[in-house]
Amino acid sequence: MTDRMTYETESRRERFRGKVVIVTGAAQGIGRGVALAAAREGAQLVLADRAGLVAEVAAECAELKAQVAVVQSDLETYAGAVAVVDRALAEFGRVDVLVNNVGGTIWAKPYQEYEEEQIEAEIRRSLFPTLWCCRAVLPSMIERRSGSIVNISSIATRGIYRIPYSAAKGGINALTASLALEHAQDGIRVNAVATGGTEAPPRVVPRNPQPLSAQEQAWYQGIVDQTIASSPMHRYGTIGEQVGAILFLASDEASYITGSVLPVGGGDQG
Repeated sequence: MTDRMTYETESRRERFRGKVVIVTGAAQGIGRGVALAAAREGAQLVLADRAGLVAEVAAECAELKAQVAVVQSDLETYAGAVAVVDRALAEFGRVDVLVNNVGGTIWAKPYQEYEEEQIEAEIRRSLFPTLWCCRAVLPSMIERRSGSIVNISSIATRGIYRIPYSAAKGGINALTASLALEHAQDGIRVNAVATGGTEAPPRVVPRNPQPLSAQEQAWYQGIVDQTIASSPMHRYGTIGEQVGAILFLASDEASYITGSVLPVGGGDQG
């Protein structure tokens, strides 16, 4: 179907020709989709992930004639975020677009079942990489008085069995709105895409490498069922559908949009 076409098939525009685009969490899933689509649209890319798989995505982008730099870095730390921005500045001299894609539920269960360390780990995974990368990129964008930041949020701000993740994504929504207000005067736009349930290949590097018990599988299925039930379209989206929204907000086509959180969840507003 045309309206569900994946962005990995072809490119019809060059919205990012001459632009330097950082994509975090680029090794798999939506991040990989954003990287490949931006490559097709002419971007100079800096791809960041802590998984070595990011080098394979960079090779795919290079085959599309994109200039690509790779940074294998832990973005749960500020030093990791600074390393990514420093590499972009050293390689290309500026950053035009930052797509903050790192994050994802590690455990799925009722809140009272979470251990203290698990709650902290969820927040570190799904909030801090975006906080750190925004902080790291701002000085160079302010200096140039130009930049576009797209944060990946989630409609799971209203959902079950992943409360710490929901809290982290709610934090990203607040960060997006406040950062946009603070830095519109500097020519910087900040928006977010609140992704809904998204079909994706199995992760090569799983967020939780431990096998799930029967109860944990049931809780995870509860998330799937609630996600589909909450969407008026009653289905998961595709990676291409998420990528389309992300790159729209990143591009100059959205030049009069800032501080917005765009739900892409089949009608679920999150």
